[in-house]
Formats: sequence, C-alpha cells, structure tokens
Amino acid sequence: MFSIDLTSRIPIYEQIYENIISLIVKGTLAENDQLPSVRAFAKDAGVNPNTVAKAYQELERTGIIYSVPGRGSFIAKPDSSVFQNAVLTEFDNAAMACADRGIDKQVLAEHLDNIYTKHGKGEKL
Repeated sequence: MFSIDLTSRIPIYEQIYENIISLIVKGTLAENDQLPSVRAFAKDAGVNPNTVAKAYQELERTGIIYSVPGRGSFIAKPDSSVFQNAVLTEFDNAAMACADRGIDKQVLAEHLDNIYTKHGKGEKL
C-alpha cells in the first residue's frame, strides 16, 4: 500500500507524507479511514518509528489527518487547497512523463478537453 524507497535522496518521512496524500487523491484512502499505528507502519515498512511519527505530525499539522487519543490517526475531511495542490502535483508529474515520452502538447490538450467534456465539468479549454 505504501511505497518507500530507502535509497532515495528524498527523506523517508517526506516519502510517507507524499504517499499518503497520493493515496487520498487516488481515492484509496477516504475521509475517516484509519491509518496504521506508528509502530505497525514502521515495522511493516522497516523504518524507524520516529520517522513515521514525524510524517504523521506533518500530515496532522497540514490538516491531512487528525488524531484521536487512544484510537489512532484518521484521514481528515479534504481541505480544498491542500488537496488541489496535491492533485496538481500529480498532474504535473503525469504531464512531464508524457512530454518526456514525446507526446505532443496538442494531444494532451485534446485529451484534457475530452476528460472535462466526458465528466460534464465545463466547456472545452
């Protein structure tokens, strides 16, 4: 469920933070879903519990999760600005991957127009 690259230059707590946001954006984690305990997460991922605690603290500080004493950590109600930034970051990554593979900008624009038209989200761009 969580992907951590122990050889990456990105700190592990940031990877955990980004992974959880990504799972929320993709719909894998929803409002009020419970996250694994710090100890369980650390054991499963093979990382230090302090690292997981740091990621959870940052997620709570930014309003992504909330804690209930004695019960654990849960996904908070999505705050539009936090989740919009996360979705746009994922979009940017996908668009850059398309550009790296030579997909034409016009093809991407048409594809985006089709998505918006299909989902009734507005006029073509």
